[in-house]
This record gives sequence, structure tokens and C-alpha cells, in this order.
Amino acid sequence: MNNLIKFIAALPKAELHLHIEGSLEPELMFELAKRNKVTLPFPDVESVKAAYNFNNLQEFLDIYYQGTNVLKTEEDFCDLAMAYFYRAHRDNVLHSEIFFDPQSHTERGIPFNVVMNGLLAAITKAEAELGMSVQLIMCFLRHLDEESAFATLRMAEPFLDKITGVGLDSSEVGNPPSKFRHVFAEARQKGLKLVAHAGEEGDASYIKEALDILNIDRIDHGNRITEDRLLMTRAARSAIALTICPLSNQKLQVVPDLRNHPLPYLLRQGLRVTINSDDPAYFGGYVNDNYKALAEYCGLKAADFVEIARNSFLGSFLPDQTVAAYLDVLDKYVDSF
Repeated sequence: MNNLIKFIAALPKAELHLHIEGSLEPELMFELAKRNKVTLPFPDVESVKAAYNFNNLQEFLDIYYQGTNVLKTEEDFCDLAMAYFYRAHRDNVLHSEIFFDPQSHTERGIPFNVVMNGLLAAITKAEAELGMSVQLIMCFLRHLDEESAFATLRMAEPFLDKITGVGLDSSEVGNPPSKFRHVFAEARQKGLKLVAHAGEEGDASYIKEALDILNIDRIDHGNRITEDRLLMTRAARSAIALTICPLSNQKLQVVPDLRNHPLPYLLRQGLRVTINSDDPAYFGGYVNDNYKALAEYCGLKAADFVEIARNSFLGSFLPDQTVAAYLDVLDKYVDSF
């Protein structure tokens, strides 16, 4: 096991499912609160960590949105993103596609360009200092209406050359993908890639809607695709990537016991599964922690993790030439270990 953990630690990989607001560690939360004179509903860092004891997705989201209140300036968003990039770099993440939730900021009076300029400054710095490649995916909050999503897409127009795709997150059950069919169609017309959270708490019908109605390019989570054999077969044959987040699933009681996690089964069934950290500050682990958890609880072997890492590059939205270069790096690492 020790050799496997060592192998995983330095394995070149991409991360395709990371909410940048969900990487806000309690220590940085308090630092930004002090900087911006924001009063938090917690007396200290330990109280914040104690509150990270969620029973479901909604309980997590309630605290998640409270945390975003400390983010006010371009510097804040830059510091937030850089903290994640440094941490991901230590896990040998070569490429990251990060989600951001502009509505959670614009609704409290933070201009869209403040969010974007801060994130873009961090991306420039990460590319220069760490050699990482980074792409941005702008998520719509599904508990809000489609008109709010359209308003956000209009705000994003000056920055569309800096945004790779749009996604769909927040409370899944009761907010099916079909609710956003028009805004996703417009985003596609603007040349953006499309992803959506589906099949985390919602059943397999949410995944089917995301594929059939939104025409997504990648499935975020997708755990409950196991409920529909035909849908699994379709996903395997089309090689659409699933961005699975094991520790998140455990923390939110989607999969209470990691020994029963569906990822190994989906891998055996030929689906292009990837491992990601989702909201690592809240769920107790960054990407390597998620890899290690599956090694410990699910019995995955080195060859499985190589396949998953390969999937992470193949499932990315990078151009073929860049993916090929990253796969060469991966192959050289495996051959040298």
C-alpha cells in the first residue's frame, strides 16, 4: 500500500471538478473576513471546521454560501484561486478546470468583472509560476430561475474568450436540467462547452435530461447512472467523461461507505471516470486524498489509477495537441516508476 500511495502522490493528473469557492479554507476565510471587515457566524477556525458535519447537499450549501460573503475584491478572488493552485500543484495536478459561481457574488453586489479579473490574475500567475494550465467553467445556480442564468451569461460576454464552458450546480433535486434548456442552447451557440451536475442526489433521469436536453459534453458526478444500464452503455460507447468526487460523496451521504462507491464498477464497465475533489475545504481532501481513499477502501490498483489519470486528460477540454503532450508526461512517469 505504501508504494501505491507514493505512486499516486506523484502521478500526473488533471482535475475537472473543482468549485473554487469550495476551496476556501477556514484559515483564509477568517483572514479575508478580517481584511474586509466581515462578521462571520463562527467565533474561530475550529468552530467552522466543527460546522462541516453535513447530512446532505442542502446543509452543505447553506454554509458554503455563508463562506462566500468574505470574497469582495479582485485580490480576494486571486488569493482564493492561488491557494488552490499551490495545493493542486503539490498533488501533481498539471491541468485544472475550475468552476466558479458568479451569481453567488453578483447577487450580493460584487461586480462580475471583479470576480473575473481576480480569477484571471491567479490563472496567469499559476501558469507562469507553476506551469499549470487552467480553464474556467462558469456555473449557473440551478435553485435560481433561468432568467437569472441568462443575465449571468450576458454579464460574461466581455470575457467569453477567457471562459471555456458553462455548468450547472447547486441544489439538484427539484431543479432538473430541462429547467435550463434555453440558456444552455445559447451558450452552445456562443461556442462554449457544456457540463452539468447530474446524478449526485438526483436519480438517473437527471443524467438523461442533461444529455438529451442540454446536450452536455461531460457529466459532473453521475454516480446514479448505475440505475440505468442503457444509459451506462450509452455513456461508455460515447466516451463521455464523468467527474466523480468520492470524499464529497461520502461527506454528503451520497455514498455513506466508500467501500460501496460505484467508481470501480463504472471503471470496469468501460466508462471514462475521473477522480476529483469538488469542494476540498469542506469535504476533507484534495485530489490526491480522493485517489488515496479509493486505494484504501475500494482496492483499486496502480493500473486503475493510471487509467483514471489518463481519463482526466482525455476528458478535459484542452486541444488534442496539449492532451497528447500531457499523456506523454504520464506515460514517462509510469515507465520510470
